[in-house]
Amino acid sequence: MGALAFLSRQRVKIGVALVTVLLVFWLVVALQRSVLLLGDPDPVAKAIGAAYLLLPGVGAWAMIRELLFGARTERMARQLEAEGGLPVDDLPRTPAGRIVRSAADEAFPAYRAEAEADPENWRRWFRRSCAAAAAGARKRARRAMRAAGKLYAGSSGA
Repeated sequence: MGALAFLSRQRVKIGVALVTVLLVFWLVVALQRSVLLLGDPDPVAKAIGAAYLLLPGVGAWAMIRELLFGARTERMARQLEAEGGLPVDDLPRTPAGRIVRSAADEAFPAYRAEAEADPENWRRWFRRSCAAAAAGARKRARRAMRAAGKLYAGSSGA
């Protein structure tokens, strides 16, 4: 039961690790194919190889950026948890366990106002991001978390 509980708690990290391994595999294969095409005497193949070389570069950049974003978000969450500053998860849920969207929509303006009142406080942006995610606004939540991360990196908390 202990191992099952551990796996359950770590399922997001396990999923990220699996996707990362698959992406690294794809990057290696794409890089290898690009090198093979660059070595071909045909100028068209060389051009395709050069263009194809961009894909692993862009993929590696995106992967590293997302992994760093996740690591920073986790550090911020641990710090907020230690400070007792994480938002309370008291929103009503459906029988399936999902947050009731209308309740999350009603709670969001308070977090938005909190962040707007103190725009240089990463903790407030973090909580705003959590509220936006609960309301189903994923893009807005990600934008707010990126803002929190920039403020966090600029503070002594990083």
